[in-house]
Amino acid sequence: MGLVITFGLGIFILIGAMLVFIFKNSTKLIEFSIGIAFSIMSLLLIFEIVPEAYELLGDSVNKALTYGILVMGVIIGFVVLKILDIFIPDHEHKEHDDHEDKEVKNNLYHIGIVASIAIILHNIIEGMALYGAVTSSVITGILMCLGVGLHNIPLGMTITSTMYHSKKDLKRTILLLIPVVLSTFFGGLLMFIFSKELLNNLVLGVLLSLTSGMLVYIITLELFPHIKEAHNKKSAYMGFLLGIIFFCVSMFIG
Repeated sequence: MGLVITFGLGIFILIGAMLVFIFKNSTKLIEFSIGIAFSIMSLLLIFEIVPEAYELLGDSVNKALTYGILVMGVIIGFVVLKILDIFIPDHEHKEHDDHEDKEVKNNLYHIGIVASIAIILHNIIEGMALYGAVTSSVITGILMCLGVGLHNIPLGMTITSTMYHSKKDLKRTILLLIPVVLSTFFGGLLMFIFSKELLNNLVLGVLLSLTSGMLVYIITLELFPHIKEAHNKKSAYMGFLLGIIFFCVSMFIG
């Protein structure tokens, strides 16, 4: 199940890539998805991920060490995403003039390559964390997949738009997208291969602590500013409310 969910997370990047070619103006859709992601990921962090990490760590170490590992995990997870995101351009879909000069287009291509590498590393780590979350709770894993996946749609749009508008080469753009789309699954596959040796309560607790830090980063430094500056706030707020409803229904069913 964990491998299926990590593979599904990569599909959201592919959806973002497809939107670049399908819609000329997808701002409302993006802001709606960001709203859903913000509410789901915030609620998931508060009511599922952090409590689960605390419980798993508490089964393995004493109370003081549990708090210490949890806090350090959050800090490390936050810092890791911050470092990786330095190399990722703004998660916005921007059109570029067809008459851009060669130097600008080459710069866009370079940005696309660097961003792709950063996103691949980012997604491998995310895939490992997601696999750990699914192992502890399938419902938590599915909700995390949905929240992070909706956040990945703008990433897919960014990387595709940057690469395609720089060279106008669809084949090359698709070839570069393939490892980006599969990178989360690769992270999950690594965890699957080494799960027997690695996945005990302590390791799961550490992974969920790292996941918490990643979610804090995404929620506070990416999603919240986007909602705050949204041009179509109604779309973002509707997504926010739908995310709350979806989370509550999922928890009730689970």
